[in-house]
Amino acid sequence: MTAPLDVDGPAAPPRSNGELVFAEPWESRAFGMAVGLHEAGAFAWPRFQAALIARIRAWEDGRAEDEAWDYYRLWLAALEDVLTEQDVVRADEVTTRARTLAGRPAGHDHGDHGAHGGDHHDHDRPH
Repeated sequence: MTAPLDVDGPAAPPRSNGELVFAEPWESRAFGMAVGLHEAGAFAWPRFQAALIARIRAWEDGRAEDEAWDYYRLWLAALEDVLTEQDVVRADEVTTRARTLAGRPAGHDHGDHGAHGGDHHDHDRPH
């Protein structure tokens, strides 16, 4: 069960030359967390897409003039909406876990880099 990511439209993740783009390590972790939970059966992908679109619309309707676009902050908020709505986790658990993941240095999850059989230049991309 793979998450069917939108290629275009309001819920489509940022891409460059067809590849997903993550500006910071926490963004790829947030992405991986949502995809992994979906693949584990925690929620249906269309439900997550609807929550993400709702968050994007709310941001567009209520943002301040100088407020910068931040796709993955909306992604995390949508993930929290879906998980708490379905009683998968409490909202404070999502926030705590997200802060923990955001605080990890790049490559943290890989430990001994030699054990992977090669040099990884993009440690924070989902596998």
